[in-house]
Amino acid sequence: MTSCTTQPINIVDLFAGCGGLTQGFHSFMPDAFRTVGAVEWDLAAASTYAANFAEEAGGTDHIYAGDIARWNAKDLGSTVDVILGGPPCQGFSGLGKENPSDPRNKLWKEYVRVVLDLQPKVFIIENVDRFLRSREFELLTASTGPTGELRDYVLTTKLLNAADYGVPQTRRRVIVLATHRDLVSSHPSRKPLQHPAPTHRKPDRGHEDSTLFVSLKDWIPSSVVFSMTPPETLTTELPTRTCTLLDGMLPGTFRTTDLHIGRNPTEHSLKRYQAIPEGGNRHNLPEELSTPNWIKHRNGAGDVMGRLWWDRPSVTIRTEFYKPEKGRYLHPKADRPITHLEAALLQGFPLDYKWVGSKVQIARQIGNAVPVDLAKAIAGDLYHYLRAAAPH
Repeated sequence: MTSCTTQPINIVDLFAGCGGLTQGFHSFMPDAFRTVGAVEWDLAAASTYAANFAEEAGGTDHIYAGDIARWNAKDLGSTVDVILGGPPCQGFSGLGKENPSDPRNKLWKEYVRVVLDLQPKVFIIENVDRFLRSREFELLTASTGPTGELRDYVLTTKLLNAADYGVPQTRRRVIVLATHRDLVSSHPSRKPLQHPAPTHRKPDRGHEDSTLFVSLKDWIPSSVVFSMTPPETLTTELPTRTCTLLDGMLPGTFRTTDLHIGRNPTEHSLKRYQAIPEGGNRHNLPEELSTPNWIKHRNGAGDVMGRLWWDRPSVTIRTEFYKPEKGRYLHPKADRPITHLEAALLQGFPLDYKWVGSKVQIARQIGNAVPVDLAKAIAGDLYHYLRAAAPH
């Protein structure tokens, strides 16, 4: 794809993590988007973001590693066209306690504060599927009413599956698109920004997802990743390096290619791995390799100690993907859990992406990221929408 010949679209990434959303936007087209700032409270994740995007943003001063409530968006000194972000979801995630009073649920209000300060043309919120049933989503929607704080924006919300956009992973996420009403009224379509149409489909769904003019490709299986990586891991540790990109020394930087690191399984764990066939899980274990709890509960939790399927997309990559007792995270064929490298590739990160942090910190960054190709699909439709509205 050729480079953009017009002025880049300025973006700010809030709750930026390691930069999955931003990487997706930049991978759409060279010079189409320009990062001018980012906020991330976790120092290791913010450092990973800085390693990849600070130079473009004008230096590490534009990457704020701290509490968003203490960040003054007006200090950016740049016009901002688009705000991206995924406010922390642990308060209403299905894996958490779903505590409606969890203070992390209120962080979307800080997102709104930044929107009001910067007045972008579009802002985008990414979150878990249960966000749609949360009190926070109700309040966010209500705030676009006639007297609400976000009355100048029109929301369109949809639950997307990353596998439908060429990601070798079935990860479902809510994507909220908010378009400024002035932009809607001046746009040739007179409509707000819409979600990208799927490019892929589940193979056994036949042609129900095909249109008269577009035939969708099959979902991409995890084998596209695992056929690239050696079945064995040669080390359990990251290379010995340190860096100081923001405020404090951390391990790094590492390339994605440095992340093919394994664990030191006990003999008992290794026997478990060896006993599980392709596509299998804890139910395939003989009694002597199982646990009393697994034996007692023969139904449910089918992904525990499960192997990823070679010919299907992976399950959702979470922050502890290196622990097969947490889910279907065994290699499809080799007798080991998947590595950080494989998890990063299943999320769509390039081989030369730079990472900062310990093994656990980098795993958390990978598991919390937005899949790059899902972000790329959103970026493409956003780019064309904004360019159609630009004066000629």
